[in-house]
Amino acid sequence: MGKILIAISTLLMICIAAGCNTSGCTENQSSVPLAEFYASETGDVISLTNVEIGGVGAPHDSLLSNGRSAISQIYLPFRSTKQTTSFYFHYKQEGIDSTIYNDTITFDYTSQPTFVSEECGAMFFYKITKLENTTHLIDSVVIIDSLITNTDIKRLGIYFKTDSGEGDTE
Repeated sequence: MGKILIAISTLLMICIAAGCNTSGCTENQSSVPLAEFYASETGDVISLTNVEIGGVGAPHDSLLSNGRSAISQIYLPFRSTKQTTSFYFHYKQEGIDSTIYNDTITFDYTSQPTFVSEECGAMFFYKITKLENTTHLIDSVVIIDSLITNTDIKRLGIYFKTDSGEGDTE
């Protein structure tokens, strides 16, 4: 009888220990919109090189991509203490390597602190209310889902002019 009680106790301890881990919380504990890059002419996903991407007026190091490696998507973090966040795209290519050719995307949004779960705690969710962008090499920006949660899915599509000439970003 004692061996059965020990076996049952051990089984209960394993079940309790498994129920107390943090796997109930998703790995992505930040609400950050993911943007993917497209060619405006074809709608195909493209990779960008020689494009520096950073936050406008952001504190500390706001550089999100230094342009040295090819990227086809990027996370664009919003500031929870503000209702507007802007990002710049600086093209590090001959002939357009000047700030006068920078593109800027500005998001207006509301931020809502949200209790997610006991394991995850609280985080900010965002609702994009307005979007503006310049159009030097960016053709357009599409909001796929205006509600930004911690679900790791594409929320934005950024379409670049990729025809011949100055518009080449690949």
